This record gives sequence, structure tokens and C-alpha cells, in this order.
Amino acid sequence: MNMKRLSILLILAGLVAACANEPRSRDTGNPNVSGETLALQVCSNCHGATGNSTSPNFPNLAAQQEAYLVGQLSEFKSHDRRDPAGYEYMWGLSHRLTDKQIGELAAHFAALPPAHQAHEGKPERIAAGKAVFTDGVPDKKIPPCGTCHGAQAQGNATFPRLAGQHADYLVKQLTVFQRTNERPKGAVMKTVAHELTRDNILNVAAYLQSLGADASH
Repeated sequence: MNMKRLSILLILAGLVAACANEPRSRDTGNPNVSGETLALQVCSNCHGATGNSTSPNFPNLAAQQEAYLVGQLSEFKSHDRRDPAGYEYMWGLSHRLTDKQIGELAAHFAALPPAHQAHEGKPERIAAGKAVFTDGVPDKKIPPCGTCHGAQAQGNATFPRLAGQHADYLVKQLTVFQRTNERPKGAVMKTVAHELTRDNILNVAAYLQSLGADASH
């Protein structure tokens, strides 16, 4: 066998091997890798294999609204979402994703069942948080959270599911909305969060984490 033919065969073998390994690929820059594969091989490192994160630094994605996930991944990709968790983790991972992959990732996580999150919130804090969620803060003209996020915090299209989300993560995000412009697409939330007290934020976050996995999705 001459060297030219051997080289061609080696190249072809390499291509076949690359194709065979795509279902296990972590290459976020390869448009041929499916969103489901990336979810299992890449996203699971932080968000859990089931979309239920064990660390409050990373949000649960299981049963999240598909349209919301598409929007957030697109914002990370375009660098429009600039909160620290965004640029530290998600900018690099998302910048080469295709629209198709983003859609597949969103569909994958939206279809996963949520898990019940353990919570240690004091009963009085959870009760106060439920009042904020269901009634708002009338004296400050803050509307009920359920108006946009659903009566069971299950989310609605571009408004995310909050039921069972990590309280620490929710506190961080409400603080981002309240004090910064790091999430410019969240103009509605910036207005809502502006008048919330620290206790309001801690209370509603505790309530939302306490909600069971049976919240409608």
C-alpha cells in the first residue's frame, strides 16, 4: 500500500471516528452535536443530569419554560445578559451554539420532570413570602408575582418557572434586577423588584423553594 493511499484511509478513519463520537461530544462549537447531547455532556456538570442542580449557584432547569430558556440562551450568546453568572459561565459555553442547538437544549430541559427541593426556611418566612407572591405588596404598588409567573409559580412562556428554584439563586437574581442593569431584557422585573425590601426578597425566595415538584408544568 503506497503512502498516499494510506494517508487517505487514515483521514477517512478519523472522520468516521469523529462522527461516531458526536453523541458523546462536549464540543459546543460543533453544529452537528445535538442539543440533547450537549445537555447531557456539558450542561449536566452544573445543572445536573436531570436538570435539577445540587448547587444553589446554578439554577434548576427541569420543567423550565421552553420559550424562557431559548431567550436566556440567546441573551448569553449575544452577551446581552451580563450578570456575573452569565459572563463567568455561560458566555463562553453559548457563543458558538446554533439556533437549532439552542432550541433543542430548551426543549430537552423543558421536558424533564422537576424534583422537590429540600428547604430549611422558617415557617413564618415562607408564609410571608407566600403573601408577597400571591398578593404583592399593595402599599408599594408591587403586583403579585403569580400574575406573570402563574398561580403555582409554574411559569408562562417567557416568564420563568420559579417553583422549587434554589432560594439563594432567586435572591441573587432579584438583587441583580433591583440594583443593576445586568439583565437589560428584564425591564419589567427591574420595576417590580425596585421597591422590594431585603426581607421581601428573602421571604419570597424561601416560599418559592418550598413549593413542591407537583406545581403544574
